[in-house]
Amino acid sequence: MKKDKPRAALGLVFGIVFLDIVGFSILFPLFPSLLEFYLGREGDGSFIGGIIEWLTGLAGGSDGNWAVVTLFGGLLGTLYSLLQFLFAPIWGALSDRIGRRPTLLITLVGTAAGYLLWMFSGSFVWLLVSRIVGGIMAGNISTASAVAADTTSAEKRASAMGIVGMAIGLGFVLGPALGGIAAPDETALARTYATGLAWNPFSMAATLAFGLSLFNLLFVALRLKETLPPERRGKGSRTALWNPLGTLARLRLVGVSRTTAVYFLYLTAFSAMEFTLTFLARERLNFGPRDNMWMFVFVGFVIAFVQGAIVRRSAPKLGEKKLAIFGLIVLLPGFFAIALTHSIGLLYTGLFAMAVGSGLAMPCLSSLVSRYSPAENQGLVLGSFRSAGALARALGPILGGLLYWQMGSAAPYWVGGLFLLLPLGLSLKLPRPSQEPEGIAAPASPAAPGDGR
Repeated sequence: MKKDKPRAALGLVFGIVFLDIVGFSILFPLFPSLLEFYLGREGDGSFIGGIIEWLTGLAGGSDGNWAVVTLFGGLLGTLYSLLQFLFAPIWGALSDRIGRRPTLLITLVGTAAGYLLWMFSGSFVWLLVSRIVGGIMAGNISTASAVAADTTSAEKRASAMGIVGMAIGLGFVLGPALGGIAAPDETALARTYATGLAWNPFSMAATLAFGLSLFNLLFVALRLKETLPPERRGKGSRTALWNPLGTLARLRLVGVSRTTAVYFLYLTAFSAMEFTLTFLARERLNFGPRDNMWMFVFVGFVIAFVQGAIVRRSAPKLGEKKLAIFGLIVLLPGFFAIALTHSIGLLYTGLFAMAVGSGLAMPCLSSLVSRYSPAENQGLVLGSFRSAGALARALGPILGGLLYWQMGSAAPYWVGGLFLLLPLGLSLKLPRPSQEPEGIAAPASPAAPGDGR
């Protein structure tokens, strides 16, 4: 696929990422029922019973069962994110060596296998195994981002990453909605099911996710042409990959380490907010599941609009660095408005600022990393960059939860807003991509923040 057909390539990238996120996020509304089902059939003395006992102690004096359910969902999300942290750069580096298309096919086959295991997860252990397989194979977004980078010029890179971000935002809107539709009712949960590898009440939702993953696999197999020419494969770094952040440091690329540090710090604060938001909305505004659903649908649509429309038009004129800095600045009043929230109007005002800021920052930081890295290392660098984001999504909920339960409901937002001053300060020192020819690596400053030292 040549650079004279970027629109067709970006359409395929959008479809790949969108379908992948929809299949992944179908699980989100099912956490309460999952906990009830597996704990009810396996008992307090089981593996899941021990996890729930630990989570109950962690929640402390919080709202009992509801806090434990949210923590349970956060734990499964953390497991997935940690595995993505380890494996995303591995898939990215593999795509630099064998090509984007075969790497995407491998990860999509693995993703489908994970959903197939979920379909027959008659015990909690098999559910965990399915999540482990899914986390290991979660290299689709970084590899798809490399496809977008392969097929666009440097000036249009932010626009391409905006398409990826829009697909993620819309996927997180549709996925939970489909999960809610496919959720089992009380009658289904009350039936008798076999243990081990067996059909279970969540198999319908898993089947839907499996079907989407198969469609995605066929979509790539039939429509996606290779975007990395043979002459550009295997020329990048062959450094060890089990420490993704250390990998970026060893590559010593101008701007990459600092941009990754900005992304990691920003996303840690954002994911801490995201995880504790439902607690705050319930405590202060008495929000229920449907209210929470509309809250996240609103955020998802705003992020998708900003990334798909505003970033695409503004980045070529203003530059990714300015837009990323502006996005981080806009996030600050969003955090503080939510900290002060005691009304729906103020809550949605804060959410709007958060969504706009995130929608501007995320694709522009992705574009900057891509522009700072050489063509032969696009997959590795973007994989390591996404890996840093996965680590942030693993740490953020833990830190946010500790602040919320130990210091009060406003703490994650006041602390998070002040914490954002760190990535904002680092972003002011990012080099301009136009100062460096695309694809040229240069030694990183020994004192550069985020260089892994």
